[in-house]
Amino acid sequence: RGSVYAWENRNVAPRDRTTIAFATAQAMVDAIWSDMDLRYPPAVERLPRHATATLASADRLSLCLPARTPAWCLLHEIAHAMSTTDDGRSDGHGPVFMGLYVRLLVRYLRLDEAWLLASLQDAGISIERDACPVFLDPRTAHLPRD
Repeated sequence: RGSVYAWENRNVAPRDRTTIAFATAQAMVDAIWSDMDLRYPPAVERLPRHATATLASADRLSLCLPARTPAWCLLHEIAHAMSTTDDGRSDGHGPVFMGLYVRLLVRYLRLDEAWLLASLQDAGISIERDACPVFLDPRTAHLPRD
């Protein structure tokens, strides 16, 4: 987890300073979910005030966000929602999560995929390039690619 956060802080956060207001986050999650041909998007909820060390959190059913969230962080949490089963089993920050996260970064923040993949390799972070949401049947799942 620490190596993913360090990679993200070095390579992703500096390239997008956009923030998303809590009031618009659900519409964005719904739009991304729909654009990816998925049904039943997670609900956006307020991050508890006592969560001072957590930027945001997510599972399959909900994303907990503060008043404003960096766009890359929202995509990070959406990748967690996509890599967590309905019963709570998660890939954490593993290869499936990273595959989904990179796909979201390329599609919605227009970051260069080859550059992202090279930076992940340099950081020693594994990625499943053809990852699909864990709650889909991998034999029939075909997420759009840019």
